Amino acid sequence: MPANLLPALRLPLSAHPPALRLLASVVGMQPQANQLPGGALLQNLMDGLQFWALALALVGLVIGAAAWALGSHGQNYQQTYVGRRAVLISGLAALLIGAGPGIVNFFYTAGTGVHGG
Repeated sequence: MPANLLPALRLPLSAHPPALRLLASVVGMQPQANQLPGGALLQNLMDGLQFWALALALVGLVIGAAAWALGSHGQNYQQTYVGRRAVLISGLAALLIGAGPGIVNFFYTAGTGVHGG
């Protein structure tokens, strides 16, 4: 790219020629899973991964709770601490897995509100 064009790219959009402003307002994006081959397969893969991640979080929660209970009953501070930590981490993992699509959609929606001008 020629060096004399670089300063022009740093100007606000209103300072550019009308054709460039029109091009910037025409470009858009609307994600849809069925627009490319394999979209449904990718959606099924994400659903399956979410199921397995939740199943592993549940297993971690049960094992952590058992370790916490056994450590507490046996007065083993280290085992109690590890069990409690496993329960909290598994619960947080399940929370993030469940909220993941909502978090991504929130930031996507916030990003679509940004307009050049």
